[in-house]
Amino acid sequence: MFFGGKQKKGDPLQERIDCLIGPGTSIEGDLIFTGGLRIDGAIRGDVTVSDVKAGTLVIGDGGRIEGDVRVSHVIVYGEIVGTIYATGLVDLRANARIAGDVHYDALEMQAGAEITGHLVKNKQAGAAA
Repeated sequence: MFFGGKQKKGDPLQERIDCLIGPGTSIEGDLIFTGGLRIDGAIRGDVTVSDVKAGTLVIGDGGRIEGDVRVSHVIVYGEIVGTIYATGLVDLRANARIAGDVHYDALEMQAGAEITGHLVKNKQAGAAA
């Protein structure tokens, strides 16, 4: 498994990449994907998984998103300027740069990663306010 940890049975964290936006590629507009998506280029627009229960987004070292991100899991090596809404894991690697709020269920953050914004833990269903 290329994410380095043990995957729980039934966990939708994708091990494979179904689509790649390569270096030097830039997209203007919203992007909706299924499965696993890796971005090494630039996106100016929102990035959303079509089924929020099962979709992993990987932002490579040179990857950049200017827009909101709505996924189940996100692994960031690059940069996001916008709000992250993740129903599962947000994994920020050492060079990750986030300018916006991060809504998460689980969070891993390596030394060197930066967030300019708020961390917001998702409320569990049935939890008291």
